[in-house]
Amino acid sequence: MAQLLEVDRLQVAFRTDQGALISVDEVSFTLGSGETIAIVGESGCGKSVTSLSIMGLLGKNGSVTQGEIRFNGSTLTGGSGNLLRRLRGSEIAMIFQEPMTSLNPVIPIGEQIEESIRLHLKRSRKEAKAMAVAMLRKVGIPRAEAIMKEYPHELSGGMRQRVMIAMALACNPKLLIADEPTTALDVTIQAQILELMKQLQLENGTAILFVTHDLGVVADMADQVIVMYAGQVVEAADVFTLFRAPQHPYTQGLMKSVPRLDQDSRERLRAIPGAVPALQEMPSGCRFHPRCLHAVERCIQEQPELISAGEGHSVRCWLTAVPGNGSSIGRTGSVERTLVEAASGVSI
Repeated sequence: MAQLLEVDRLQVAFRTDQGALISVDEVSFTLGSGETIAIVGESGCGKSVTSLSIMGLLGKNGSVTQGEIRFNGSTLTGGSGNLLRRLRGSEIAMIFQEPMTSLNPVIPIGEQIEESIRLHLKRSRKEAKAMAVAMLRKVGIPRAEAIMKEYPHELSGGMRQRVMIAMALACNPKLLIADEPTTALDVTIQAQILELMKQLQLENGTAILFVTHDLGVVADMADQVIVMYAGQVVEAADVFTLFRAPQHPYTQGLMKSVPRLDQDSRERLRAIPGAVPALQEMPSGCRFHPRCLHAVERCIQEQPELISAGEGHSVRCWLTAVPGNGSSIGRTGSVERTLVEAASGVSI
C-alpha cells in the first residue's frame, strides 16, 4: 500500500510567556490510501494539534520544531505556503471540531461550499451550486436549496457540523482529517455521516485521519489506532489487536470507562483518577505515572521509550518492557469484546 501521509518524529511547540512549551513530542505514523487511522485520548493529549500541524494551521505562536511531515511525496514542514494553500481543500480536507468558529458568519452557507468547488475543481457557478446542493443532501440536510441561502447563526449546532462535513467532502480529497466530526450529531445522523465517509473511501481511495474520544466509532471506522497521552504516543496497533489486548494502563483505563450492556445500573464506571497534566507541569519519568495504578519507582524516574509489544504493536510502558509483566496488564475484558463485536459483527 502506498504511503500517502508520513509523519516522522513530529514535535510541536508553542511560544508562551513561560517560554516554548512542547505540545506534541516525537509522534510518528504512516497512513496509506484507503486506510483509516484513529487518534484517541482525552482532551489535552495533543490529538488536534497533531492534525493541525499537517494542515499548517498552528497559528503564529505554534511551530513544528522537529521532525517531518510528507504528503504524497511532498514535504509539508518548512515548505512554501503556496504548496499548502494548493493542497488545502482539494487534496487535504479537514472537518474542524467547532463549526461555529470555522464557518464565516457573514457569508451564506452555499457560497462557502461553492467557493471551494469553483477554486479547486474549476467548475462554473451553476455547476458548483448544483454540486453543493447535492453534497448537503448527502450529509442529511433537509431543504438543501433553502439552507444554501442561510447564514451559520441560523442553523443548529448539528446542522452547522453537517455543513462543515459537506464542505470538506465536496472536492473528494485524497486525505480527510476529521477532528471529532460527529460530536454534535444524534446517533442516526452520526451513522449516516460515518457511512458517507466509508463510501467516499471506497469510491476514491481516500485516507482518513480520525480524531476522536469515542471508542465505538474507533471500532467501527479504524484500521489502525494511535493512543496519545500528554503529547506522546503511548500505544499503537491495529484496531483488533488494541481492543483484544491493550497493553498500556492508560489504554486499559479508557476501555474500562465505557459503559457495558451487561453492566449493573448501580455499578459505577471505573474512571481514570486525576487529569492530563498541563504543558508547563509535565511530570518526570512516564507522563502517566501520577494516574497509573501499576506505577513503580522506575516509572517516576525514567521516561519509557515506545517499544515493540508484538508485530505492528508498540507500547510506551516500563511494565511491558520487563519480561513477564506484559500479561499482567494485557488482559482483554468484556468492554473490548463488546466494542469489537458491535463494530465487526464477529464474536471473539
